[in-house]
Amino acid sequence: MSTLPLTPTDARSSPIPYGASCDRAEPQADDAWAARQMSTQLRCSDGRLLAAQWFEPPSAVGVKAVAVIGAATAVPASYYRYFADWLARRGYAVLSFDYRGIAASREALQPGEDVRLRDWARLDMAAALHAADRRRREEANRQQCDVGLLWVGHSLGGNAVGLVPGFADKVDAVLGVAAQVAYLGHWSGFARVQAWVFFHWMLPVLVRLLGHAPGRLLGPRAQDLPAGAALEWAAWGRTPGFLFGDETLARERAYDHFPGAVHLWSITDDHLFGPAAAVDALAAQFKAARVQRHVVAPADLGVSRIEHFGPFRRDLGAQLWPRLMAPIEAATPRLAARLSAG
Repeated sequence: MSTLPLTPTDARSSPIPYGASCDRAEPQADDAWAARQMSTQLRCSDGRLLAAQWFEPPSAVGVKAVAVIGAATAVPASYYRYFADWLARRGYAVLSFDYRGIAASREALQPGEDVRLRDWARLDMAAALHAADRRRREEANRQQCDVGLLWVGHSLGGNAVGLVPGFADKVDAVLGVAAQVAYLGHWSGFARVQAWVFFHWMLPVLVRLLGHAPGRLLGPRAQDLPAGAALEWAAWGRTPGFLFGDETLARERAYDHFPGAVHLWSITDDHLFGPAAAVDALAAQFKAARVQRHVVAPADLGVSRIEHFGPFRRDLGAQLWPRLMAPIEAATPRLAARLSAG
């Protein structure tokens, strides 16, 4: 299989600007207190179009900030829709999107082509960040005040953010939920054995047999994972430091240049994908940032389990989402100035 080029092509000849949104649908509701979802597309710097959605604040609330949701590995954007709607009702214009080859962006990965995790960061996340930053600047000009930009990253969506071109200059704050340095050495006990089998044997063998990693292997929300992404995930998982141990990325990692707020959450019963030590290791990479580590347990929410895929479930939202948002809003001046921390 061919792999996507690592150097983005010049997008100036494209009829749709790099990262711009287009083809917005009409709002689904006219209620002044209802958030509105509008479908759009993002054009990446290599010309590929990704399916995306803007969740617009109610007209009675208005845009107070902009947020991007970076999904976990192979998880469709639709999984985050309830959280995005909740953020919109707080005053965020929220952009969510599917990586190429996944869910509604499946056709952005052409037959015979492959994609790696780094491509999702450098091309797909970059297009989303470009569109969100443009929206933020438009709102700031229109309102004549500062408008903050929050990056919400679940798992891969948080640990790969430092590979996104322009990240350190455009983002005000990063909220990472179960975002981690997923090197198997950060697991312990039987979970470490499971991680070893997953990275050394399961992912590589299934890719050789099937040409991809089946989504059911990854979790209840996951789509089939393209071969290149699965094999890079496996290689990083075997490498001390994960993507931070990959010397081919040494010049592209911008984590230690980011000066904003970084709040990273681990979940006590996320034994398979996000143990606390792996989240701690990611926190250590943001050397210039204002980092805070947070932990949430099922008992804190009065439930029996949260695990890796629970934080964005609608039934946990009332208990969990205000807990996630209050500290980072309070710690980020551009957010605190416009949003209540409650």
